[in-house]
Amino acid sequence: MASPAGEINQQQPPQPQTTWEYTLRKYLLLLASLVATVAYAAGFSPPGGVWQDTVAGDHTAGDPIIRDLNRVRYLVFFYCNATAFASSLLVIVLILLFAVIHEKRNAWVTVMPLRVVMVLDLLSLMGAYAAGTCRDRATTAYTAVLVSAVFLYVFAQMVLASLRPAGEHDVTNERARKVILLLATFATSLTYAAGLSTPGGFWSDTIAGQHRAGEAVMAERHPARLTAFLLCNTTAFVASLLTVARLLDSNHLRDGTAWSWEPYGCIVVAMAGLVGAYAAGSTRVEHTTVNVVALVGAVLAYIAFQVIVVPRAVNALRSTTDGSWGKLARIYSSLSKRRFGRKQLEQEHDDQDTINREAELNRAMEKARSLVLLLATLAATITFQAALDPPGGYWQDDNGGHQAGDPILLTTNPRRYKAFFYCNSTAFVASLLAIILVQNKSLLKRHALEAAMILDLFGLMGAYAAGSCRDVSTSIYVMAIAGAVLVYVVIHVVFFTLDHKGHGEDVLLEKRRKRLLLFAILSATITYQAGLTPPSGFWQEDDDYGHRAGEPVLFSNYPHRYKAFFYCNTTSFMSSIALIILLVNPNLYRPAIQSYALSVCMVAGMFGLMGAYSAGSS
Repeated sequence: MASPAGEINQQQPPQPQTTWEYTLRKYLLLLASLVATVAYAAGFSPPGGVWQDTVAGDHTAGDPIIRDLNRVRYLVFFYCNATAFASSLLVIVLILLFAVIHEKRNAWVTVMPLRVVMVLDLLSLMGAYAAGTCRDRATTAYTAVLVSAVFLYVFAQMVLASLRPAGEHDVTNERARKVILLLATFATSLTYAAGLSTPGGFWSDTIAGQHRAGEAVMAERHPARLTAFLLCNTTAFVASLLTVARLLDSNHLRDGTAWSWEPYGCIVVAMAGLVGAYAAGSTRVEHTTVNVVALVGAVLAYIAFQVIVVPRAVNALRSTTDGSWGKLARIYSSLSKRRFGRKQLEQEHDDQDTINREAELNRAMEKARSLVLLLATLAATITFQAALDPPGGYWQDDNGGHQAGDPILLTTNPRRYKAFFYCNSTAFVASLLAIILVQNKSLLKRHALEAAMILDLFGLMGAYAAGSCRDVSTSIYVMAIAGAVLVYVVIHVVFFTLDHKGHGEDVLLEKRRKRLLLFAILSATITYQAGLTPPSGFWQEDDDYGHRAGEPVLFSNYPHRYKAFFYCNTTSFMSSIALIILLVNPNLYRPAIQSYALSVCMVAGMFGLMGAYSAGSS
């Protein structure tokens, strides 16, 4: 006989299943927001640039060049880009609306309208990209094949997703979905903007027999390099979109088949495409490209060593109890205990303390995982953009022994440009390394992630100092500001930290840590780009008034305003980097937060950001 409680439970209606759209609503909002951002910017800065002068009966200054040269391509780009922008806004509204309904009624309405708009958004973005980036037959054919294949795949995937029942919410796969969607989001926005504005810029005039206005400068000077850049960038763009489309299937990470690994493969292809586009678009000579590829190869070799060689060696040592390997393991264990000052009588107590300490560090790293991933992704984004649009801009002509499309800073100050380029490349590769390391718990225990993040941050600092300054003294001042921030934090912690013994503040400390780290990441991203590309841009050529190509225009016209902008922006950037360095280390951020040293740095960075905005925009 069934119990009354059992009858009541049998009569209760089944709980509504939570779809992955609701679980990942924050990341879908981020995706839609970034797509709307890049589509909005592309609408005002169309591929090929705008006319710089007015010719009666031909064109008007400010009009898109591509509209006069290829009206069909322009119309396809314009309407696809506008559709992507409007669809992104509609996705944002639908997600917010469905989330409110779910929270109020504890039920998630049908997500088919949301999925339809998302597919329309992605397809429109692909159409705009194809129309705006195709330059020759090779890139046109390659892009057309990829876009057509993805279009058919997305259509088939949408039909299959509508026929299958929605999958149950799986907490285990939630993190994987978030990571994949976050990486695909930034890769999509980054490659879309890079494809529409190719490195080296566009010709602003037409010379018979040489080039036409609106064509990429690299197409005439470095055609093979431009083709390689577009092919790699297109591959990364399509792979990232395919990843998002694959996520429309709610069962793809749970079926246990080979198809469940498809999103991971797409992300790997997207990252490889980004590296190829970086190597092809940021350099103009072969040996520099070789150096970038060698740097990437060294990182991949390091990852392979940590993932394949080290675990197997450790397992072999642990499984071997006799013989030379067993003796080596015991010797290594005894040396490790001596190195940390452990005594034989206190072995059990010390081992337990070590286990507790490692568990605490793992929990701290787990809590900061998402923010570290955000930092690495944003760092990869800004370094990729900085390499394709270096400080000082590009030459627009072939006078004076240089070629159009080459970086101005490379001609005027080659040492400074090389320092910027290699520091920026190191930060870019270290960011990709951190993105990989943050997913592997075994590598986290070996402090490989901390090393990668420190290398990333110091690479950003070096690239900023080399790219934002034009003389040695200013570079010294920039590094001195960074040193002063770190010295201040150390002094503040030493003299003003109280002895906090309670564990009740751990939750509060973690919340403050996340807020500080998020602010520092966003501040560093903004100020890095602003420092390398200051307001009003750069002079494009030398003139009779004493202006030199590559120098900031604001510095020539308003030197005091430029200095105020530069030092305020530098203070904010360096304080943000110092905050990140301290906050990613679990042993440093606790006393620094408890003594309010990091809060002081945050306030200083905020005032620096406001000062830079006031000086640079007014």
